[in-house]
Amino acid sequence: MKLLVTGGAGFIGSAVIRHVLFNTDNQVVNLDKLTYAGNLESLLPMSNSPRYAFEQVDICNRAELDRVLAKHQPDAIMHLAAESHVDRSIDGPAEFIETNIVGTYTLLEATRHYWNTLPDAKKTGFRFHHISTDEVYGDLPHPSESASAHQHLFTENTAYAPSSPYSASKASSDHLVRAWMRTYGLPVLITNCSNNYGPYHFPEKLVPLVILNALEGKSLPVYGKGDQIRDWLYVEDHARALYKVVTEGQVGETYNIGGHNEKQNIDVVHTICDILQQLRPKKNRYRDLITYVSDRPGHDLRYAIDASKIQQELGWAPQETFETGIEKTVQWYLNNLQWCQRVQDGSYQRERLGVEI
Repeated sequence: MKLLVTGGAGFIGSAVIRHVLFNTDNQVVNLDKLTYAGNLESLLPMSNSPRYAFEQVDICNRAELDRVLAKHQPDAIMHLAAESHVDRSIDGPAEFIETNIVGTYTLLEATRHYWNTLPDAKKTGFRFHHISTDEVYGDLPHPSESASAHQHLFTENTAYAPSSPYSASKASSDHLVRAWMRTYGLPVLITNCSNNYGPYHFPEKLVPLVILNALEGKSLPVYGKGDQIRDWLYVEDHARALYKVVTEGQVGETYNIGGHNEKQNIDVVHTICDILQQLRPKKNRYRDLITYVSDRPGHDLRYAIDASKIQQELGWAPQETFETGIEKTVQWYLNNLQWCQRVQDGSYQRERLGVEI
């Protein structure tokens, strides 16, 4: 197969490309605009592979998409290109509307045109895999609010109720993808994942932010009481799941992908501090750096994924527990501090975002 991966220089996209090139004989075309969160250093080990090609293209540029599709003739598209940080979407929603909605529409139209030119055999085998988030479902009851909260999980049939400009834009893109199948017959697959963490994560997100701030002795900001619950998914487990879906999933289906690791944010921060205390001991405890700050507007309280469908139908389950995955993650950052410095590149110094109302 030849896979076209949009957003392949990003956190999840680069993990997908590394998985495909290290573990299969398939070819990959990486299509990425290279925004602040995209970095080709995440793909250095395979940059010279004859099975890898890179195209610096904005998914909103229809002419360039047409050129890339005609040139590379992919057998499947894995669409990961997106603006993805909730806090940034609060400060500047326009970019999220443009990339996540208009960009997905533009890509769908370019794909539809390309798909309609394919010979029948290749047309039948083609797949458009749209990668989305569990945040489109809104939030769930917190265990402190409901005795039966543990029974409430996001399934593939959960109604959409997005809370932020980011999640609303992703919900919109999900609806577009389904509409292009219903109306035009485009063979699509959709996945909705829980919170990813792991190597090569841009340090605006909670896990790398806490690691890097702690190492520099800076405060560790925790929103509200830190009781927000997320299901944590190691990014390499997610990459395996995505490849499983695009190669074995049933056209028209949605698959939820979760790590089976519900954790409060404050517990995640405590765990990182404790691992750092073991690996890089310091006299003053890392936990002493924790600072509680005002919560962000519209902050969802709890996400939790029911991933039984992908396990039962495709045989995927996460290999990492939160404990094993977070230890690998902390160790990776300790070993790659220069990468962290380079990707920030003066444009972002881990300041707080998402406070504008």
